[in-house]
Amino acid sequence: MPLTYAQAGVSVDEGDRFVRLIRRDVRRTFNPRVLRDIGAFGAFYDGRFPGMRSPVLVSSVDGVGTKLLVAQMAGQHGSVGEDLVNHCVNDILVCGARPLFFLDYFATGRLRPETAAQVIHGFTRGCRRNGCALIGGETAEMPGMYSEDEYDLAGTIVGVVERRRIIDGRRIRKGDVLVGLRSSGLHTNGYSLARAVLFKHFQISSYIDELGTTIGEALLKVHRSYLTPVMLILGQFPVHGMAHITGGGIAGNTERVLPRGRRLRIDWNAWERPPLF
Repeated sequence: MPLTYAQAGVSVDEGDRFVRLIRRDVRRTFNPRVLRDIGAFGAFYDGRFPGMRSPVLVSSVDGVGTKLLVAQMAGQHGSVGEDLVNHCVNDILVCGARPLFFLDYFATGRLRPETAAQVIHGFTRGCRRNGCALIGGETAEMPGMYSEDEYDLAGTIVGVVERRRIIDGRRIRKGDVLVGLRSSGLHTNGYSLARAVLFKHFQISSYIDELGTTIGEALLKVHRSYLTPVMLILGQFPVHGMAHITGGGIAGNTERVLPRGRRLRIDWNAWERPPLF
């Protein structure tokens, strides 16, 4: 008997069922600029930008890292998709761009449609809250590459900014004020270190009085999107540079946008550290 695709560990039927589960949710992110339904070989988005003289597209791609392991340990899959959308939104936001559309990649050892649908719901929730459309993606079932209960995520975002409004740090001058916006937690960075430190002493379900929640719930708090506050700030103040604080920390990420010869002067005692840190 010839070996079938299903016997090799890949279920086309489950893939089709997964698409049916997410189709309505994904469509809720669409706007009139999305020109085709999901399922085509490519995603179509109207590229006209009325009111903009010189629109520039800004894109970024990223993942969630080992925060996924915490989600899989906890059996909670509904927030990591939103984490990834927000992370990507912040990456292009610091360039002055607002998001247009998002594409996702979901890879797993065995496709479990209900679990995958929870992840995609996180993508759609993040897209709706950030005013962008989820217009395409890829679902890959790869037995042998991942164990049956493992999955990995990646996402790509595309946004737009008027050329003269690009923020790249070139206007930063001596005496400019450095302002930080509070995070919601560890966001999507540093989880290899956090897991190595915390899970030596605590279980994922351990309740910590200082946190007011369990270790798992604290680690799975959604990566904050800064779109709304930053857009309000850009409408009122001349912002010379911005940095999304990710794996390199405050200094490492902010230094990426400093012109040559400029240095940071940070008062590390100017704010109260959140208990998780």
